[in-house]
Amino acid sequence: MPPDRLTAWLDELSDNALASLPWLFDVWGLPHQQPPAGDWRTWVVLGGRGAGKTRAGAEWVRAQVEGPRPLDAGRARRVALVGETYDQVRDVMIEGDSGLLACTPPDRRPDWISTQRKLVWPNGAVAVVCSASDPEAMRGPQFDAAWVDELAKWRRAHDAWDMLQFCLRLGDDPRAVVTTTPRNVEVLRTLLAQDDTVTTQAPTEANRANLAPGFLSAVRRRFGGTRLGRQELDGVLVDEVPGAFWTAAGLDALRGTPPARFDRVVVGVDPAVTSQSGSDETGIVVVGVVQDGPPSDWTAWVLEDASVSGATPSQWAAAVADAYDRHGADRVVAEGNQGGDMIEAVLRQAAPSVSYRKVTARRGKSARAEPVAALYERGRVRHVAGLVPLEDQMCAMASSGYGGSGSPDRCDALVWALWAALLEPGRRGEPVIRRL
Repeated sequence: MPPDRLTAWLDELSDNALASLPWLFDVWGLPHQQPPAGDWRTWVVLGGRGAGKTRAGAEWVRAQVEGPRPLDAGRARRVALVGETYDQVRDVMIEGDSGLLACTPPDRRPDWISTQRKLVWPNGAVAVVCSASDPEAMRGPQFDAAWVDELAKWRRAHDAWDMLQFCLRLGDDPRAVVTTTPRNVEVLRTLLAQDDTVTTQAPTEANRANLAPGFLSAVRRRFGGTRLGRQELDGVLVDEVPGAFWTAAGLDALRGTPPARFDRVVVGVDPAVTSQSGSDETGIVVVGVVQDGPPSDWTAWVLEDASVSGATPSQWAAAVADAYDRHGADRVVAEGNQGGDMIEAVLRQAAPSVSYRKVTARRGKSARAEPVAALYERGRVRHVAGLVPLEDQMCAMASSGYGGSGSPDRCDALVWALWAALLEPGRRGEPVIRRL
């Protein structure tokens, strides 16, 4: 609402309505904190740190147990509150700043009976504390609603989640809400894939009004452009493939600030076959090399992912030329299995003076990528921030093949660039160009 309309609306409310307004979460809660409509069994709230997940869970429980008046019955009478430990349920879900006690108006506030690990509302509804670290303790109890917090970090997540499903057997429509920062664990992936699961998602920024000044800028400076930042700040489930050559944690550990000068810069290109909507991307990745000592000691920095989607040959050639000029590159290396000499012809129309070399793939993508992955293990490759789409593809590449969607064009371009920069010099007579 514009400020003048908001002021006029508030002026029209009675004193009692104004006093009630802070407790009416469906009026002012954020969109990702509101339960979706429809017939669902589990609602998963994915969010970055501080995005308001706990408040969403607490308010959903309120909406289930409270009736129109303090002593009226609500939809749910027996609720499970499940965290990784009993203490975490108490400290976060019950007594926390966004927990049930803080979110409930005084005339409806439940009593916390710590010796029995349960909350009792004035209308007789009861919430029982359950620990995911002790799933066997959930044998016996039965519930018509459940709030599950931080499922993705539970050590015994499968056992606890499965046991909870047997407990949700009361009432006409037992439901659960799961509030969690996403992590790439099987129990969460399986839950999200189920037909009766609905999801809302939001980054940390969505709740900026309730966060300390400077927090967002500080964490964005530290984690922006990283896969960890996507998970912990953007609330995005970052896929990884079992046995992948690269992992998110490993790539984050290799991130830093590159040197001001490089001895050589290579642009790797994996051209798309067509430019139709939905076709493969043209992978364009820029790598800078520091040539200190023998070639076996050289190191490389991945400087930019300039890949383009749905581009015509002239468009992706222009993007390659721009990257070449922007970084003062010494060589473009492009896969020529499909397109052959046409690739060079198109590229030279955009940049006649570019230094170009065609390479031919004689082995599969995984076989080409494995030696490059070994360079990372030896600490010979570093990354700048802001390479998330490229790193997503890297973390889906394994010896068994590519486990992501589409084609790993960005990863292929990276592999060609690093082969030319670090693996082939001295092996096949690739010239070493040192800047003066």
